[in-house]
Amino acid sequence: MDPSQIAVVIPCYNESKVIAQTISPLLALGYCVVVVDDGSQDSTFAVLKQLPIYSLRHATNFGQGAALQTGVEFVLRSTDVQFIVHFDADGQHRAEEIPEMVRLLVDDKCDVVLGSRFMAGASANVPVAKKVLLRGARLVNYLFTGLSLTDAHNGFRAMTRRAAGLLKLSEPGFTHATEILWLIRQNELRFCEHPTNIRYTEYSMAKGQSIFNSLNILWDLVLIKV
Repeated sequence: MDPSQIAVVIPCYNESKVIAQTISPLLALGYCVVVVDDGSQDSTFAVLKQLPIYSLRHATNFGQGAALQTGVEFVLRSTDVQFIVHFDADGQHRAEEIPEMVRLLVDDKCDVVLGSRFMAGASANVPVAKKVLLRGARLVNYLFTGLSLTDAHNGFRAMTRRAAGLLKLSEPGFTHATEILWLIRQNELRFCEHPTNIRYTEYSMAKGQSIFNSLNILWDLVLIKV
Protein backbone atom coordinates (compact mmCIF):
# COMPACT_ATOMS: atom_id res chain seq x y z
CA MET A 1 0.00 0.00 0.00
CA ASP A 2 1.51 3.30 -1.11
CA PRO A 3 1.18 5.83 1.77
CA SER A 4 1.43 8.71 -0.71
CA GLN A 5 -2.01 7.65 -1.96
CA ILE A 6 -3.55 8.38 1.45
CA ALA A 7 -4.52 11.88 2.57
CA VAL A 8 -5.34 12.47 6.24
CA VAL A 9 -7.71 15.39 6.82
CA ILE A 10 -7.68 16.88 10.32
CA PRO A 11 -10.12 19.59 11.46
CA CYS A 12 -8.82 21.51 14.45
CA TYR A 13 -9.75 24.36 16.75
CA ASN A 14 -7.45 25.73 19.46
CA GLU A 15 -5.17 22.67 19.43
CA SER A 16 -1.76 24.38 19.64
CA LYS A 17 -0.74 22.24 22.65
CA VAL A 18 -1.11 18.87 20.88
CA ILE A 19 -1.47 19.32 17.12
CA ALA A 20 2.24 18.84 16.30
CA GLN A 21 2.30 15.65 18.39
CA THR A 22 -0.82 14.39 16.61
CA ILE A 23 0.64 15.04 13.16
CA SER A 24 4.13 13.64 13.81
CA PRO A 25 3.32 9.90 13.46
CA LEU A 26 1.26 10.60 10.32
CA LEU A 27 4.24 12.26 8.68
CA ALA A 28 6.52 9.42 9.81
CA LEU A 29 4.26 6.99 7.95
CA GLY A 30 4.46 9.07 4.76
CA TYR A 31 0.88 10.29 4.51
CA CYS A 32 -0.27 13.50 2.86
CA VAL A 33 -1.57 15.57 5.79
CA VAL A 34 -4.13 18.36 5.40
CA VAL A 35 -5.08 20.32 8.52
CA VAL A 36 -7.89 22.86 8.57
CA ASP A 37 -7.61 25.39 11.37
CA ASP A 38 -11.24 26.32 12.01
CA GLY A 39 -10.69 29.89 13.19
CA SER A 40 -8.52 29.09 16.22
CA GLN A 41 -7.96 31.86 18.74
CA ASP A 42 -4.62 30.49 19.94
CA SER A 43 -1.33 29.84 18.10
CA THR A 44 -2.54 26.71 16.28
CA PHE A 45 -2.04 28.11 12.78
CA ALA A 46 1.47 29.37 13.61
CA VAL A 47 2.37 25.83 14.71
CA LEU A 48 0.88 24.35 11.52
CA LYS A 49 2.85 26.72 9.27
CA GLN A 50 6.09 25.25 10.63
CA LEU A 51 5.19 21.69 9.61
CA PRO A 52 5.58 19.98 6.17
CA ILE A 53 1.83 19.69 5.63
CA TYR A 54 -0.99 21.47 3.82
CA SER A 55 -2.36 23.98 6.34
CA LEU A 56 -5.65 25.73 5.59
CA ARG A 57 -7.48 28.25 7.73
CA HIS A 58 -11.04 29.46 8.22
CA ALA A 59 -11.18 33.12 9.19
CA THR A 60 -13.91 32.30 11.72
CA ASN A 61 -15.03 29.19 13.57
CA PHE A 62 -17.59 27.45 11.34
CA GLY A 63 -17.58 24.01 12.97
CA GLN A 64 -16.01 20.59 12.55
CA GLY A 65 -18.20 19.56 9.63
CA ALA A 66 -17.28 22.67 7.67
CA ALA A 67 -13.57 22.13 8.39
CA LEU A 68 -13.75 18.53 7.18
CA GLN A 69 -15.51 19.60 3.98
CA THR A 70 -12.91 22.30 3.31
CA GLY A 71 -10.12 19.77 3.78
CA VAL A 72 -11.69 17.09 1.60
CA GLU A 73 -12.47 19.56 -1.18
CA PHE A 74 -8.84 20.69 -1.13
CA VAL A 75 -7.60 17.09 -1.39
CA LEU A 76 -9.92 16.29 -4.29
CA ARG A 77 -8.99 19.49 -6.10
CA SER A 78 -5.26 19.61 -5.46
CA THR A 79 -4.05 16.00 -5.21
CA ASP A 80 -4.56 12.66 -6.93
CA VAL A 81 -4.66 10.52 -3.78
CA GLN A 82 -7.08 7.60 -3.88
CA PHE A 83 -8.00 7.36 -0.20
CA ILE A 84 -9.02 9.97 2.37
CA VAL A 85 -9.00 9.56 6.15
CA HIS A 86 -10.80 11.71 8.74
CA PHE A 87 -8.65 12.05 11.87
CA ASP A 88 -9.16 13.97 15.12
CA ALA A 89 -6.71 16.66 16.19
CA ASP A 90 -6.61 15.94 19.93
CA GLY A 91 -4.47 12.79 19.82
CA GLN A 92 -7.20 10.23 20.49
CA HIS A 93 -6.69 8.30 17.25
CA ARG A 94 -3.78 6.01 16.37
CA ALA A 95 -1.99 6.58 13.07
CA GLU A 96 -0.85 2.95 12.95
CA GLU A 97 -4.47 1.82 12.50
CA ILE A 98 -4.90 3.69 9.22
CA PRO A 99 -3.40 0.90 7.03
CA GLU A 100 -5.86 -1.64 8.50
CA MET A 101 -8.81 0.58 7.62
CA VAL A 102 -7.54 1.53 4.15
CA ARG A 103 -6.83 -2.14 3.37
CA LEU A 104 -10.59 -2.75 3.44
CA LEU A 105 -10.93 -0.12 0.72
CA VAL A 106 -8.03 -1.45 -1.33
CA ASP A 107 -9.54 -4.94 -1.20
CA ASP A 108 -12.89 -3.47 -2.32
CA LYS A 109 -14.69 -4.65 0.81
CA CYS A 110 -16.48 -1.31 1.14
CA ASP A 111 -16.45 2.34 0.09
CA VAL A 112 -16.37 3.85 3.58
CA VAL A 113 -14.83 2.47 6.77
CA LEU A 114 -16.25 3.73 10.07
CA GLY A 115 -14.18 3.39 13.23
CA SER A 116 -15.84 1.70 16.21
CA ARG A 117 -14.88 1.80 19.87
CA PHE A 118 -17.22 -1.07 20.74
CA MET A 119 -16.48 -3.85 18.28
CA ALA A 120 -14.54 -6.96 19.31
CA GLY A 121 -10.87 -6.09 19.14
CA ALA A 122 -11.36 -2.43 20.05
CA SER A 123 -9.97 -0.88 23.20
CA ALA A 124 -11.11 2.45 24.61
CA ASN A 125 -11.20 3.77 28.16
CA VAL A 126 -14.58 5.37 27.51
CA PRO A 127 -15.94 7.13 30.64
CA VAL A 128 -19.27 5.75 31.88
CA ALA A 129 -21.21 8.97 31.20
CA LYS A 130 -19.90 9.06 27.64
CA LYS A 131 -20.87 5.41 27.09
CA VAL A 132 -24.46 6.23 28.05
CA LEU A 133 -24.42 9.25 25.74
CA LEU A 134 -23.06 7.17 22.86
CA ARG A 135 -25.75 4.50 23.30
CA GLY A 136 -28.34 7.21 22.87
CA ALA A 137 -26.50 8.60 19.86
CA ARG A 138 -26.51 5.16 18.20
CA LEU A 139 -30.30 5.07 18.53
CA VAL A 140 -30.61 8.60 17.16
CA ASN A 141 -28.41 7.68 14.18
CA TYR A 142 -30.57 4.65 13.44
CA LEU A 143 -33.81 6.65 13.66
CA PHE A 144 -32.50 9.38 11.35
CA THR A 145 -30.46 7.31 8.88
CA GLY A 146 -31.67 3.71 9.10
CA LEU A 147 -28.08 2.51 9.65
CA SER A 148 -27.47 0.31 12.68
CA LEU A 149 -23.90 0.71 13.95
CA THR A 150 -21.97 -0.30 17.04
CA ASP A 151 -20.62 3.23 17.56
CA ALA A 152 -21.71 6.82 16.97
CA HIS A 153 -19.85 10.08 16.40
CA ASN A 154 -16.47 8.42 15.97
CA GLY A 155 -14.37 10.86 13.94
CA PHE A 156 -11.99 8.17 12.64
CA ARG A 157 -13.11 7.24 9.10
CA ALA A 158 -11.55 6.15 5.81
CA MET A 159 -13.06 6.35 2.34
CA THR A 160 -12.28 6.06 -1.33
CA ARG A 161 -11.78 9.15 -3.43
CA ARG A 162 -15.12 8.53 -5.16
CA ALA A 163 -16.98 8.18 -1.84
CA ALA A 164 -15.37 11.37 -0.49
CA GLY A 165 -16.67 13.24 -3.53
CA LEU A 166 -20.21 12.03 -2.82
CA LEU A 167 -20.18 12.77 0.91
CA LYS A 168 -20.66 16.52 0.56
CA LEU A 169 -21.31 17.88 4.03
CA SER A 170 -23.72 20.76 4.47
CA GLU A 171 -23.97 20.62 8.28
CA PRO A 172 -21.08 22.72 9.64
CA GLY A 173 -21.09 21.52 13.26
CA PHE A 174 -21.04 18.13 15.00
CA THR A 175 -24.33 17.21 13.29
CA HIS A 176 -22.16 16.25 10.31
CA ALA A 177 -21.44 12.89 12.00
CA THR A 178 -25.03 11.82 11.44
CA GLU A 179 -25.25 13.57 8.07
CA ILE A 180 -22.37 11.41 6.82
CA LEU A 181 -24.37 8.27 7.59
CA TRP A 182 -27.42 9.68 5.81
CA LEU A 183 -25.28 10.50 2.75
CA ILE A 184 -23.81 6.99 2.78
CA ARG A 185 -27.31 5.56 2.57
CA GLN A 186 -28.56 8.13 0.04
CA ASN A 187 -25.65 7.43 -2.30
CA GLU A 188 -25.87 3.65 -1.76
CA LEU A 189 -22.26 3.44 -0.64
CA ARG A 190 -20.99 0.23 0.90
CA PHE A 191 -19.81 0.70 4.48
CA CYS A 192 -18.21 -1.39 7.18
CA GLU A 193 -17.02 -0.82 10.72
CA HIS A 194 -13.52 -1.46 12.01
CA PRO A 195 -12.38 -1.67 15.65
CA THR A 196 -10.38 1.36 16.77
CA ASN A 197 -8.37 1.92 19.91
CA ILE A 198 -9.07 5.34 21.36
CA ARG A 199 -6.86 7.11 23.90
CA TYR A 200 -8.93 9.31 26.20
CA THR A 201 -6.90 11.83 28.17
CA GLU A 202 -7.87 14.66 30.48
CA TYR A 203 -7.12 17.02 27.61
CA SER A 204 -9.27 15.20 25.02
CA MET A 205 -12.15 14.79 27.50
CA ALA A 206 -12.09 18.51 28.25
CA LYS A 207 -12.28 19.18 24.50
CA GLY A 208 -15.09 16.68 23.94
CA GLN A 209 -18.81 17.24 23.56
CA SER A 210 -20.85 18.09 26.63
CA ILE A 211 -24.30 16.66 27.29
CA PHE A 212 -25.76 20.10 26.60
CA ASN A 213 -24.05 20.22 23.21
CA SER A 214 -25.36 16.73 22.43
CA LEU A 215 -28.89 17.97 23.06
CA ASN A 216 -28.23 20.83 20.63
CA ILE A 217 -27.12 18.27 18.02
CA LEU A 218 -30.33 16.29 18.56
CA TRP A 219 -32.40 19.45 18.12
CA ASP A 220 -30.55 20.31 14.91
CA LEU A 221 -31.29 16.81 13.58
CA VAL A 222 -34.98 17.20 14.39
CA LEU A 223 -35.08 20.50 12.51
CA ILE A 224 -33.32 18.91 9.50
CA LYS A 225 -35.75 15.96 9.53
CA VAL A 226 -38.76 18.28 9.68
